[in-house]
Amino acid sequence: MKLGIVGLPNVGKSTLFNAIMQGRAESANYPFSTVAPNIGVVPVPDPRLLALEEMYQPKVVTPAVVEMVDIAGLVAGSSQGEGMGNQFLSHIREVDAIVHLVRCFEDDQIVHVSDSIDPLRDIETINLELAIADLEVVERRLGKVAKANKNTYLYAREPEVLKILQDSLEEGKAARLIEWDSPEDETYANGLQLITTKPVLYACNIGEDGLSEDNPMTAQVRAFAKEENSNAFIICAKIEEEITALSADEKEMFLEELGLEKGGLDRLIAAGYELLGLISFLTAGPKEVRAWTIRNGLKAPQAAGKIHSDLERGFIRAEVVAFDDLERLGSYNKAKEAGLVRVEGKEYVVADGDVILVRFNV
Repeated sequence: MKLGIVGLPNVGKSTLFNAIMQGRAESANYPFSTVAPNIGVVPVPDPRLLALEEMYQPKVVTPAVVEMVDIAGLVAGSSQGEGMGNQFLSHIREVDAIVHLVRCFEDDQIVHVSDSIDPLRDIETINLELAIADLEVVERRLGKVAKANKNTYLYAREPEVLKILQDSLEEGKAARLIEWDSPEDETYANGLQLITTKPVLYACNIGEDGLSEDNPMTAQVRAFAKEENSNAFIICAKIEEEITALSADEKEMFLEELGLEKGGLDRLIAAGYELLGLISFLTAGPKEVRAWTIRNGLKAPQAAGKIHSDLERGFIRAEVVAFDDLERLGSYNKAKEAGLVRVEGKEYVVADGDVILVRFNV
């Protein structure tokens, strides 16, 4: 999973990235303190790995990972080269989903590029720039189609689909919000790799004094996200950055005082998994305990292919036990004796938390 953090300058992107990465993305009180994108990989928090580690005592424990990209601030006119312009937009095209960080707090000490705080205006500014950038892509393709003939179309309905995209983007409407008449039309549109086809998670960055409480600004963002079938959640980037300096016990106590069960990173990753329809299955043995990220709905051979392509090609069967059953009984052998280890074939759809042993031909 590759998530790109976007937003206006000075909304807290680099602060949040620092918290997530425990790294050193530059964070400063002026626009464009980030020029090149900061990129880092973080492990996906998964307590199931700890339980399997105790059970198997493996040499290595390997969590699933998320790649985070801190993309420099966009401004009005970015699609035309304003600010750092098009080079920033190109970075967004490479991610799986967008985390749109929105400033939802007042602070006279932190400048705003528009000199006032208005989350919905800020969202509209970013979304409009992304739509304009996509519109240029669509119009270039329309120009090529106009000079071509039907035999060279990438898709039989290519001109019609491009025109629908053009009309939507000219209105500032994201391509992901279009209700397509057929799956084929949608597949072609998604194949254009437009920025606005990417799913979006709106993150409301609030002040340190209101993490557990809603406010009018976050309520506006939540309502906006709901209208376009996106998700929104509240985070305080500054507090998340401070938490990174705490020990595990101190962090737990601090979150408890704030009335939170999980830190912002855990909630962000969980929201990203839900947004993209991802789950994790597990493999376990004395050599390695590992979590693997796959799309929900993937069948066993394709899931095995995530481990190694040879496992997919030579797939025979999968021996599967639910993690909860394995943890409850304490060992694979006990789970097998209890009849809870299932033998599944090529049509089996992998579930979240499955612990799988793949049998295959070399």
